[in-house]
Amino acid sequence: MAKRDYYEVLGVQKNASKDDIKKAYRKLAIQYHPDKNPGNKEAEEKFKEATEAYEVLADDQKKAAYDQFGFAGVEGMGGGQQDYSQVFRGFEDIFGDFSGIFDTFFGGNRGFRGSGGGQGGVRQGANLRYDIEIPFKDAVFGTKVEIQYSRNESCPVCKGSGAANGAGRKTCPTCQGSGQVRHSQGFFSVASTCHSCGGEGYVIEQPCRECGGSGAQKKRQKIMVTIPAGVENGKRVVIPRQGDAGPNGGPAGDLYVFIRIKPHEYFERQDLDLYCAVPISVSQAALGADIHVATLDSKTIKVKVPAGIQNGKMLRIRDEGVPAGGRRGNLYIKLMIQIPEKLSRRGKELLEELAKVEGQNDSPKPIPLSTLGE
Repeated sequence: MAKRDYYEVLGVQKNASKDDIKKAYRKLAIQYHPDKNPGNKEAEEKFKEATEAYEVLADDQKKAAYDQFGFAGVEGMGGGQQDYSQVFRGFEDIFGDFSGIFDTFFGGNRGFRGSGGGQGGVRQGANLRYDIEIPFKDAVFGTKVEIQYSRNESCPVCKGSGAANGAGRKTCPTCQGSGQVRHSQGFFSVASTCHSCGGEGYVIEQPCRECGGSGAQKKRQKIMVTIPAGVENGKRVVIPRQGDAGPNGGPAGDLYVFIRIKPHEYFERQDLDLYCAVPISVSQAALGADIHVATLDSKTIKVKVPAGIQNGKMLRIRDEGVPAGGRRGNLYIKLMIQIPEKLSRRGKELLEELAKVEGQNDSPKPIPLSTLGE
C-alpha cells in the first residue's frame, strides 16, 4: 500500500507549529495504541504510521527535506519503523516514560541505547552518529576521509561483564530479572526501565575496578571512511560494528556518518547533472567561437559556441557530470554575454558602423516569455 502524506496522517497543515504536531500525534497515539486495541492489526498499523510521520515532522531538518523532496528527501535520515525505538525515547515530554511499551511493541532494543535487556541478555551496542562536511568536488567524485571519535569499548579486564574477576551477579530484586517495572496509567499499562538495575535485570555484587561496573571504557579512535562518488547532501555512510560495544560482551553497534556538502564557487548540481556559467563576448556570441572551459575534475574541454547564440542559452556537454551507478550525468554550460563597460575608440566606431549596417529597433515590442527558454 502506498504511503500517505505525513501531514495527512497527522491531520495537520504544512504550516502547523511543533505544538500542533505534537498534540495531533498524541491524540492518534492514544487512539490507536495496541494496549487499547489488542489484536487489532489496523490500529497497530495506524499507530506505526502516526509515529513515523511525527518522527519526520517534529525534526526541523527532516521536515525541511520532506517538504522539498517528499519521501525521497528523508530516505536514509532515520525515518521509518527501523528507528522507532530510538525515536520514541525522545518523546518522553509527550507521554512520560513510555520507552518500555515502545520496546515491547516494536521488538526491543534494536541496537540503540535503551532499557530492558533482562537478566544475562546480550544486546547490540548503541549506534553512533558522526557528522562531516566535505568539499563539493569530493562529493561528486568520491574520497576517503579520516575521522576521530569516541566510542565505548568492552572493558579488557571484565570482558564487558562489569563484574570483578570471579564475582557473581544476582537477579535484581526490584524487577525480578525482567529489566522493567510496569504500572497502570490511564488506558495504558506502562513498562519503564527498572531504576535499580538500569534495565539489565541483574545487579553486580562486586563491580570491576577498571570500569566501575559499567563493562565499558570510553576510547578515541581514528578510522578511514570511504565516501562514494555521487553522494548527495544529507546522506549517510554506515560503518558496521564501529559504534558502542554491547553490554555483557554483546556486539558493537554501527557508526552512521552523515554527510554535508560545501557549496562550490562555480558549479551547482541537480541529480547527476552539473551546471556552470561561462562569460562570452558580444562578437563571440554573434560570430560563433571555440572556447575552452575548465570542468570540475580540472580538465579543459573545447566547446563550440554557435553563431548568433542568445544570452543565457545552455550548451550540453555529455558525460561530464556526476558519476554514479555505472553512468555519468551531463555538464550544462550557461553562456552569459558580457557587454563591455568601456569601449576603445576603434571599438566604438565598429559598433556604430554595425548599427548603421544592421539597423536599430527604436520601438521594440515585448517578446513572449515562453519563447525565451533557458
